[in-house]
Amino acid sequence: QVQLVESGGGLVQAGGSLRLSCAASGRTFSNYAMGWFRQAPGKERDFVVRINRSGSSTYYADSVKGRFTISRDNAKNTVYLQMNSLKPEDTAVYYCAAWRTGSYNDATSYDYWGQGTQVTVSS
Repeated sequence: QVQLVESGGGLVQAGGSLRLSCAASGRTFSNYAMGWFRQAPGKERDFVVRINRSGSSTYYADSVKGRFTISRDNAKNTVYLQMNSLKPEDTAVYYCAAWRTGSYNDATSYDYWGQGTQVTVSS
């Protein structure tokens, strides 16, 4: 089992920045590639970004490319999501998840999920 706890969400104006954190406990964090997803009200959970186990490889959804940056600190068992130039359409609950197998942008490929953190971007 891997327990994941997100933090860092909040209310920000368009153009602003937030940094989300996802702290992991349980099994060895460095064994897992990690992803961030988001879900807006009434919509499906969408892939945002993933990072491999060492942090050397990342893959972003087109909608956030150039604005969001994922990183991880395996010594601290934490993955981060730096979000810049935020837009109202970025408003959603953001979830981190530990990848198991399959496509990185498919939520069913992830075994463990956090409870989510709300990000609200006002216009």
